[in-house]
Amino acid sequence: MKRRTFSVAGFALAATLAFPALAQNVKLTLGHGAAPGNPRHEAAVKFADVLKEKSGGRIEIKISPSAQLGDDAAMLTALRTGALDMSANSQGATSTVVAEYAAWGMPFIFTELPQAWKLLDGPLGEELAQKSAAKGLVVLGYWDNGFRHMSNNGKPLLKPEDFKGLKVRTPPDAVTVDIVQALGAEAQQIKFAELYVALQQGVVDGQENPLANFHASKLYEVQKFLSLTGHKYEMVPFLMSKRTWDRLSAADRQLVKDAAKEATALQRKLVQEADAKLLADLKSKGVRIDTIDRAAFAKATATVEAKWAAGPVGAYVKKVTAAARGGV
Repeated sequence: MKRRTFSVAGFALAATLAFPALAQNVKLTLGHGAAPGNPRHEAAVKFADVLKEKSGGRIEIKISPSAQLGDDAAMLTALRTGALDMSANSQGATSTVVAEYAAWGMPFIFTELPQAWKLLDGPLGEELAQKSAAKGLVVLGYWDNGFRHMSNNGKPLLKPEDFKGLKVRTPPDAVTVDIVQALGAEAQQIKFAELYVALQQGVVDGQENPLANFHASKLYEVQKFLSLTGHKYEMVPFLMSKRTWDRLSAADRQLVKDAAKEATALQRKLVQEADAKLLADLKSKGVRIDTIDRAAFAKATATVEAKWAAGPVGAYVKKVTAAARGGV
């Protein structure tokens, strides 16, 4: 009669499967910089709810919105050290760690959101995820920040020349700074949490943000001229600290992936549906909304793409821009 042997690891796995109550409770923190009501926050809530349900209440997520845990750059550092578990972060901040993220913000390469999503969900997005993992960041999904638009409180911004001499707030994003400077404006980096007061006090004349951010943070109270420049697409990388990821069981990692997939679908849907409603509401609040000559603005900012294509991540920039224009 043959004797059966069982490894300790095998017994533990069998016990976990047979007795789910033995599985470890997990509490994680998710930070982001958006205000409640923003699609980023609503998706974070969805993620937490789905994960709690799928885990039978074992996995709980504490959400800290509105930069309560610091700005995007601070949260990114915390992710890499393991001090923070997850963050719905920003493309700009993440590009300071994984430079290839900058490729997705080249001016005027996308005309609609699904066009970007298709590429992010394919090989180009997978390549970006691999580069992120090498820097201690696990990509759970590519959320959406929409197209960025310009505003100010002095005059309509209709053509590139209208930007000359303006002081425009930008996030700590090198591509955005390049775009603003290419238009002849002065770029000043100010934390998003401090932007409303900076605009109110005239520290800067204008800013650029997606409509959802502009509306949720009530920037319309201090900015009455909004131009739909759509100068730059921006994603929201939904990231987990690799240190946290490595501590999770294989089963819990799968639960996280499943919940993240549902949250990503919701977040993108909310962003896509929001713009028409937001424009109508902004008009009712007295904001003048103008369209632009896209070709003129694309020409004025062409030097930005040329600069990045010739830089250290030029190979990846060229792949993204070619794919965005239907070249691959």
